[in-house]
Amino acid sequence: MNPLTLRQASGIVDASLAHAHELGLRPLAVTVLDAGGNPLVVKREETAGILRPQIAHAKAWGCLGTGQGGAAGARHANRDPAFFAALATISEGRIAASKGGALIRDGEGALLGAIGVSGDRPDNDEAAAVFGVHKEGLAADVG
Repeated sequence: MNPLTLRQASGIVDASLAHAHELGLRPLAVTVLDAGGNPLVVKREETAGILRPQIAHAKAWGCLGTGQGGAAGARHANRDPAFFAALATISEGRIAASKGGALIRDGEGALLGAIGVSGDRPDNDEAAAVFGVHKEGLAADVG
């Protein structure tokens, strides 16, 4: 298994932002983390809210921390809010269970990292994330 490269991460972020523009979404922040949770690329559009990079990071980090995509995490959080409150405490507030986060996998299903997108409705954030990952020929696991 090869690690997620800076070139791939940059391509994912740029494709996600370009797709968001095509869809007419609100200004976004996008982050891509490697499999160890380290940021590879973070971009915030000029007029995106000041918390958007942190929210995008928390979406991606939450996917890595729970081993599931943001959609699965959101469903789980709705079923068991006390558990996710505990996760927020354990992670010192670094986790967000919401659509817009996805695990990034290679063609064989190996985990390469995660993406988080924040700025629009959760379904739209997720659409931008998935598009960017697929544009690089990788798989987006949203759960």
